[in-house]
Amino acid sequence: MNTISQRKVLVVAEHDHASIRTATLNAVSAALEVCADQGEVHVLVAGHQAGEAARAAATVAGVARVLHADAPQLAEGLAENVAAQVLVLAAEYSHIVFASTSAGKNVAPRVAALLDVAQISDVTRVIGADTFERPIYAGNAIVTVQSHDPVKVLTVRVTGFDAACAQGGAAQIDSVAAVADSGLSMFVGRAVAKSDRPELGDAQIVVSGGRALGSSEKFTEVLTPLADKLGAALGASRAAVDAGFAPNDWQVGQTGKIVAPQLYVACGISGAIQHLAGMKDSKVIVAINKDAEAPIFSVADYGLEADLFDAVPQFVNAI
Repeated sequence: MNTISQRKVLVVAEHDHASIRTATLNAVSAALEVCADQGEVHVLVAGHQAGEAARAAATVAGVARVLHADAPQLAEGLAENVAAQVLVLAAEYSHIVFASTSAGKNVAPRVAALLDVAQISDVTRVIGADTFERPIYAGNAIVTVQSHDPVKVLTVRVTGFDAACAQGGAAQIDSVAAVADSGLSMFVGRAVAKSDRPELGDAQIVVSGGRALGSSEKFTEVLTPLADKLGAALGASRAAVDAGFAPNDWQVGQTGKIVAPQLYVACGISGAIQHLAGMKDSKVIVAINKDAEAPIFSVADYGLEADLFDAVPQFVNAI
């Protein structure tokens, strides 16, 4: 096991082969807290022809070293291959950190299982090198977890840590041998929803709608003008997604995306526990609902008891 003086933390980067995703910057911040100035943060960039991403990782403030594994079998981020790549490096590290995103949640459990250690999921606060806080019961309680595993595998909630500065670093970039293709899975295709709007997980402003909108047509008619005026991403409650009013990738909540924008506008959302778990860390929450007893008002900074079909167009006209 690494001692405090030798502590090294490996952050597994998410990237598009040309740049580093924002979630990785949040993970680097968590890793720096784990080090507490008594170790180093390294970043693994596993991909194919991802030299630009490796160079971007090297400029992140606080990163001491970038490990670049480049091979065709790493091109699509298949969990089996990425986990194997992490595993061959794991012996050098006291902590392995992933962002708590779909990609991170896909790889981290495999790494933990192969190392025979317990994964610590959804870390929101680093108390010490072996002690962390994480939410349970849909965020209604916070538990403190202490791990004595020789290697600690963490996923960190991006809403719990400010993003590290993408500039200012000058880390060394080292090439590492890529693992062979596991042969356990193959990439078939990817369907990507393209939008001119900000990506929901990174947006500074989010406008979300609930089942009260009644249809996908009303969702578009009422919320799109407000989102356009604010330069916001569009989100939805699980009830709205299940009803077919909004696509799956708009879902905010425990089983959707966890967001913490500067401004979150909830329109016709009652505020079920599942939804609150995904957005209650937003800096300013505005809720519009005609039910005065709606739970959303308990977390809202500003609440308007009104019919959203009247209130939202008025807001749009006033902006």
